[in-house]
Amino acid sequence: MESGKNGFDRTGSFALVTYIPDPLGKFLDELRLKLVPGCDPHAHVTLMPPRFLPSTEELAWQHILKHTSHVSAFDLEAKEIEVFPTTNVVYIELGEGREKLMELHQILNSGALAFEEPFPYHPHITLAQGIPVESVPAIAEAARKLWAEAPVSRRFPVERLTFVRNIGCNQWLDLASVELQRPVAVPR
Repeated sequence: MESGKNGFDRTGSFALVTYIPDPLGKFLDELRLKLVPGCDPHAHVTLMPPRFLPSTEELAWQHILKHTSHVSAFDLEAKEIEVFPTTNVVYIELGEGREKLMELHQILNSGALAFEEPFPYHPHITLAQGIPVESVPAIAEAARKLWAEAPVSRRFPVERLTFVRNIGCNQWLDLASVELQRPVAVPR
């Protein structure tokens, strides 16, 4: 049985993510495998952290569609490597676009997706988690070195949001996706 960061079993929980496209996504997956061999990476940013639903999966999906139908695609920028002090998760901080994620999270964490989260929402890209505490400094330093040498752009578009369910052992199943609106070019 798989436990989450607070020791609860996340099997059957739901989340909303945006996957990071290649080439950055591929680089991050390879980086994560170097830091935590044997993990099953799929580079993403979480908009709605894992939660058990107060209603049905269908109502949650309708809630997502209702509150994202007017949202335009936007860019995110990956910044520097950090470590969450309480959970020892090694992650990449986000810069440009972070406020848009915060706004979406605040709007979506209601109704059919309402959940009292154990930590304040902090959008990021996870690189290593569930690692022994004594390994954290070395893994964080290795991540900083490899990230500094990254041959890819640190900016990426958020064009699609994907609703996922944990099916056990930290495996996530994609249930449905919504495309964000393309910004309309204004003629000059």
